[in-house]
Amino acid sequence: MLYIGIDLGTSAIKLLLMDQDGKICNIVSKEYPLYFPHPGWSEQNPYDWYDQMIAGIRELTADCDKSSVAGISFGGQMHGLVVLDQQDQVIRPAILWNDGRTEKETQYLNEVVGKKELSRYTANIAFAGFTAPKILWLKTNEPENFARISKIMLPKDYLAYRLSGAFCTDYSDASGMLLLDVEHKCWSQEMLGICGIREAQLPKLYESYEVVGTLKPDVAAQLGLPETVRIIAGAGDNAAAAVGTGTVGDGRCNISLGTSGTIFISSRSFRVDDNNALHSFAHADGNYHLMGCMLSAASCNKWWMDEILRTTEYAKEQEGIRKLGENPVFYLPYLMGERSPHNDPRARATFTGMTMDTTREDMTQAVLEGVAFGLRDSLEVARSLGIRLERTKICGGGAKSPLWKTIIANVMNLKVDVIESEEGPGYGGAILAAVGCGEYASVEAAAEKLVKVTGTVEPDPELAAKYEKQYQKFRKIYPALKDVFGMLAEE
Repeated sequence: MLYIGIDLGTSAIKLLLMDQDGKICNIVSKEYPLYFPHPGWSEQNPYDWYDQMIAGIRELTADCDKSSVAGISFGGQMHGLVVLDQQDQVIRPAILWNDGRTEKETQYLNEVVGKKELSRYTANIAFAGFTAPKILWLKTNEPENFARISKIMLPKDYLAYRLSGAFCTDYSDASGMLLLDVEHKCWSQEMLGICGIREAQLPKLYESYEVVGTLKPDVAAQLGLPETVRIIAGAGDNAAAAVGTGTVGDGRCNISLGTSGTIFISSRSFRVDDNNALHSFAHADGNYHLMGCMLSAASCNKWWMDEILRTTEYAKEQEGIRKLGENPVFYLPYLMGERSPHNDPRARATFTGMTMDTTREDMTQAVLEGVAFGLRDSLEVARSLGIRLERTKICGGGAKSPLWKTIIANVMNLKVDVIESEEGPGYGGAILAAVGCGEYASVEAAAEKLVKVTGTVEPDPELAAKYEKQYQKFRKIYPALKDVFGMLAEE
């Protein structure tokens, strides 16, 4: 049988076709626009997602036995607000995960409602990118649109709805809305009251591997696929990526170097850190996870290469880097503010420590190191909870750089396992589809069989010691500049 995993990203939708043995048969990618109507805003048109998904599935399955396609599932960008009216029409463009317009609403939730109350209701505090602050923003700034809302959903769930007619979401993605009681896996009535919405406006909750429906007849005919194709709930992109890297069960770790950067730690038990510096979410395997999320990771390197150096030769720019652990230049990777662990939408990127001797290589190296140090900040929070890790998987576009993997291994002082497939969310989505169709008994069983480690980057004790000193310097820079960032934002 064949299974389709759909990775709904910020810049493109990637579709992956996998057979029952985990072999990737085909991959297709389709891009769509990203809109910035005001500084700090980030929006997309859900119709673009759907159109490109349909075109992508057709291309993906053009040369296969379409009758063998058994299931479709998803890994999708989290936190986005998609709102439909009573006629199932999209009311306004989706407000995305990296949108920063909700500073007032986030401040209201954290300071007036209170972080302790939010943590009690949802196991998390408010971040500017979460869905609940966006709902409050819509209520205040676009009351006519707010009044028209019939359905509230997340980006990937819009695709599932269009394919199957099932108004659904999964626990992992719902965890990032600030509307879910994560520990008890149900909608928080307190948060619904705070946001002024009804439970009827929210989707039915499923585990990521559960079947939500089958292809609607008209969609099946359009795609040339059987109406029996099952639609499986899927997961938020980071949980799906964790499935795709085998980061399931208890005490396993995955680092994602995508547009955003995450450190993801799976757990069989629910836990929350005292300061809510890490997100406490449900996992796609039916358990839980802790996650630290940076808003800018590989996007920092893309910005540096594309906009500043104006080159597409990423690998060539890294060839001359030799002074690992000795770079006098430091980079704060906060191009779009920061989530974990600072929760500061006003934070900004900076270079610190430059002199007349500073080279192009020093600054390129600083960008790579700054992202690694930022992820280390979240790792330190996990360690404060008594979590002890020896190794991590790695995925995302940045994971293709041997140098960056070496830096990550030594900054974190962890063994970094490289896996056969770097397709993260798409591969995880396909695995969830296979589990939902009964190909495997559980997500853990599927990951155990299908995810293969092809190599490991080991930390070097001497280099790790150098990076420990560098990290202790790095962690002092943001606190020193925090008030400056606030001052700059007010001007």
